[in-house]
Amino acid sequence: MLEMTERTTRTEITFTHPFHLQSLADPLEAGTYRLVVDEELIEGLSFTAYRRVGTHLEIPAISVGMAKRQFLQVSPAEIDEALARDGQAVQAGPRFIP
Repeated sequence: MLEMTERTTRTEITFTHPFHLQSLADPLEAGTYRLVVDEELIEGLSFTAYRRVGTHLEIPAISVGMAKRQFLQVSPAEIDEALARDGQAVQAGPRFIP
């Protein structure tokens, strides 16, 4: 049986406030974005396991009607931090959290 050695997972993440990523000069608008995670099979184990080899954020937001989209390579930690800051902004009320 031939086993897949790579897989890609696409999820949607939503920011309720504009947010900033280190690799961009300007903040991105609030909205729902597609996060694409590429993983490869770790061979030689007695069970199936994958290692993350790439994480990309599709910009602009899904709701923006643009034919041209870009995939920005991001770190999972940076996305988690941006989502956490966005959640804090919702709980604390409208204010900018750098």
